[in-house]
Amino acid sequence: MVSQKVKIKNPTGLHLRPAGILCKEAMQFKSHITFQYRENTANAKSVLSVLGACIKSGDEIELICDGEDETEALSSLVTAIEDGLGE
Repeated sequence: MVSQKVKIKNPTGLHLRPAGILCKEAMQFKSHITFQYRENTANAKSVLSVLGACIKSGDEIELICDGEDETEALSSLVTAIEDGLGE
């Protein structure tokens, strides 16, 4: 299992479009991918789970990847978030 904290840079947080991009990126990997925000854990492969976390701009989440391609998954997701998830 690998994990890394990353700050959300999108000015509007993780609304529907960037949440969809995050989920699409996460679904490319076999690993179990979640993230923690405050006391909550969300499934990064579920748009509803990501939206339900109510992540705002400037919030810090901890991505957690566990599985055979965990290192690649974590690297890819951190890069996508740092690049603004298409915004």
